[in-house]
Amino acid sequence: MLTLFFVDDLPTTVGTKYEFANEDANHAIRVLRMQSGGYFNLSDGKGRWSHVEILEVHKKHLTVTVLESGFQEPLESTFTIIQAIPKGDRIKEAIELCTEGGADRIVMWKAARSIGKSEDKIEKLQNTAREASKQSRRFRIPAVVGVATTANIIDEIAKVDLAVVFHESATMKLSQVIVPGAKKIAIIIGPEGGLTDDEIDAFAAAGAKVALMGRPILRSAHAGLAALSAINTSLSVW
Repeated sequence: MLTLFFVDDLPTTVGTKYEFANEDANHAIRVLRMQSGGYFNLSDGKGRWSHVEILEVHKKHLTVTVLESGFQEPLESTFTIIQAIPKGDRIKEAIELCTEGGADRIVMWKAARSIGKSEDKIEKLQNTAREASKQSRRFRIPAVVGVATTANIIDEIAKVDLAVVFHESATMKLSQVIVPGAKKIAIIIGPEGGLTDDEIDAFAAAGAKVALMGRPILRSAHAGLAALSAINTSLSVW
């Protein structure tokens, strides 16, 4: 699969010459050692893409020509990960894994037992999602938003067809709460210290389904990826 870079001014007309000159271009030149005649993809991060060939390599930019362009339609089901803020570098890890797992939107949530802080990091976390999208060759960069309160999360639940809260005390398996044909899905991931009874009750009252993902219990930063995989698998059965 071809290397992917993002640009704000994506060229889409076949035959167009374009100067690729952002920080990614510098990486392509200095680290990847790309040469004339090489190929890679550019995208606007919103689904549009162009397949380009390198014509000339300069000190700080590449001159490329557009060979083909297109638009990647979003998948039938869209996923919002509501991630209780984990501590330290696990915030970044959670964003990377959720992006690589296919999340369309990631909401950072200040749960009652959240230890980490991200009020001053949303822009950095959005950049983390951008970098993870390049790594996983995604033409769509998920939005990272927040910081949300529990009241905000209740509002989020009202906007989707299916909201799932994963908790070890649940008596129902994921397969028992899946809604066939659900298009908008929210996955609520608690913090390292776990969800409080009040949070679980509030989300359930708002319409969220409380389910057991399985054993063993995963770290908060890893649970989003596992949940995405599990729900996608369950939806494919229907």
